[in-house]
Amino acid sequence: MVRWLLSRLLCLAMLMPGALLAAGSVTVLTVDGPIGPASADYLNRGIEFAEKEKAQLVVIRIDTPGGLDTSMRSIIKAILASPVPVATFVAPSGARAASAGTYILYASHIAAMAPGTNLGAATPVQIGGMPGQPDRDKPGEDKDGKKDDKAGQASNEETLTRKQINDAAAYIRGLAQMRGRNAEWAERAVRESVSLSATDAQRLKVVDLLAHDVHDLLAKLDGRTLEIAGQKITLATKGAPLVQREPDWRTQILAVITNPSVALILMMIGVYGLIFEFSNPGSGVGGVIGGICLILALYALQLLPVNFAGIALILLGILFMAAEAFMPSFGIIGFGGIAAFVVGAVILIDTEVPGYGIPVALIVTVALSSALVIFAILAMALRARRRALVSGDAGLVGSEAILLDLLEGDPRSGWVQLQGERWRVHSDAPLRSGQRVRVLARNGLLLDVTADEHPPKGD
Repeated sequence: MVRWLLSRLLCLAMLMPGALLAAGSVTVLTVDGPIGPASADYLNRGIEFAEKEKAQLVVIRIDTPGGLDTSMRSIIKAILASPVPVATFVAPSGARAASAGTYILYASHIAAMAPGTNLGAATPVQIGGMPGQPDRDKPGEDKDGKKDDKAGQASNEETLTRKQINDAAAYIRGLAQMRGRNAEWAERAVRESVSLSATDAQRLKVVDLLAHDVHDLLAKLDGRTLEIAGQKITLATKGAPLVQREPDWRTQILAVITNPSVALILMMIGVYGLIFEFSNPGSGVGGVIGGICLILALYALQLLPVNFAGIALILLGILFMAAEAFMPSFGIIGFGGIAAFVVGAVILIDTEVPGYGIPVALIVTVALSSALVIFAILAMALRARRRALVSGDAGLVGSEAILLDLLEGDPRSGWVQLQGERWRVHSDAPLRSGQRVRVLARNGLLLDVTADEHPPKGD
């Protein structure tokens, strides 16, 4: 009877709101680098994995300089919809959760930092430039009251910047209010790009706690009660088994191909491979490699914030450089293609988010390599232009051959083998089999020859 009563009381306690005990493992995910399509895919699938495995907590260990807005919002949507509580932990010491990382930290059920870390600087980067434009006396007019197109353009850019900042400020304020964190400082992080150290962040109630590592974090979270989907859950994380879910091969490949530099190189290889295949059909190597690289490049560019004018200029530049090989213009088309490629590569990525630019060194290297290829094509074209013809009538006249046999009854006619073909020859003087002859002229299918009285040395 006592056991029956205890079991019933225990079941009743577990069903009461605020007394539901979380049980299970803790899934640990790691983000080290810019927030992009690869990290968004990795975190979204990691949260889904934790839900399927009935984990009691997801810990996102993060160290990021920021990232893309679309990827950041995808991660935040997954966190907000997760039935498993998510703790974002800025670690190890020296790490940061800047820009997009600050939003993710605010969206998480638990925000924690390691000593020596920082967060903030959450101002969105304006496409095409940084926020803030020079002051004007009057938008759209110069000092003399005349219309100023540049001033009007600056005014439009300022309006766009204000819209972006106001949207970002409202977004992070909403996240702060949802999690009961410091909304005023969150808005300052967006509008003024301010940052905080770990200690100051805890003092200002921007984060919930400080911890040295994941084990210390779990020990401090043990017994904490969270509200998930209208239901209160008490964590039991002390000594809970950890499931380290590292990025798999799919995430690693996605991270590589969505690197802007790699995407640019893949596109170059793809276009050159197809051009090689079209100019030398039948080999298949250029078509296969070029097709695969071009598809991967287009997929990567679809996920990246690209400037389509940049893509168009790059493709135009590559086509111009390839056209130089087919219709030599002494470098005019080729070097024009290099100029178009360089300009397109510079403006290809339409954002200034850290980690998503194309290094100038890579652009210069690719441009110089293309210039060397064009120089090589020009050199080969000039050598071919100066070389004597070795085919057709020009190739036959002056060539030498051995008389294979004579025609019956005509000692001045016979047969020779030239350029892989059998030719009938005629001479004004009698000939003999095995004699070396030189071609003087061609008359249709008949070659006029003469006996070669001075055979080459060594014969």
